[in-house]
Amino acid sequence: MKKTKIGRVVSDRMEKTIVVQVEEKKFLRRYRKHIRRHFKFYAHDPLQVASVGDKVKIEEARPLSRLKRWRLVEIIEKAEA
Repeated sequence: MKKTKIGRVVSDRMEKTIVVQVEEKKFLRRYRKHIRRHFKFYAHDPLQVASVGDKVKIEEARPLSRLKRWRLVEIIEKAEA
């Protein structure tokens, strides 16, 4: 089964590539605090349908380039224009 992640598109300036920012929330028991961590993933968007601000779902894929290891599955929510 392939890993999937949900995040927001922060860049669509490259051809057939988007940058997706994924937020992870974690609780540190030692300090009794919640923290938020952000990760950026380069994802393949062959039809170039995603735009900045869209909420998207990406899944793991074979290496497509030096940085791309994820593929766009669906657009969950379009950004307001």
